[in-house]
Amino acid sequence: MSPFDRITLRAMRFHVLVGILPHEREHPQPLEVDLAADITPGRAGVVDYRALHAAARDAVMESPREFIEEIAERVARGALAVPGVAGVVVTVRKPNVPLGAPLEYVEVTIHRPVHG
Repeated sequence: MSPFDRITLRAMRFHVLVGILPHEREHPQPLEVDLAADITPGRAGVVDYRALHAAARDAVMESPREFIEEIAERVARGALAVPGVAGVVVTVRKPNVPLGAPLEYVEVTIHRPVHG
């Protein structure tokens, strides 16, 4: 059993410049982010989820970025700076990736503890 509670912000949507192809550097595309923050249980572990959303938004909107992994790392760092957060799991999804076959999205998920 985990010693933490978890706050999850799921499917935050943004339009950003992300990718390595020329058209991806010129035209914003949709990006979806999930952020799960581990916090200490109880009243002392209350975290304002508005601060988590702001940290994610600020990290994502600092574009352009070449890779969704970079965005996930920035979101994790921002969320870990919010007081009371002990660890995070961040998933970044990029839909509409042209790979020549049907594909709903590409995603990356990272796990980061507060001191990791």
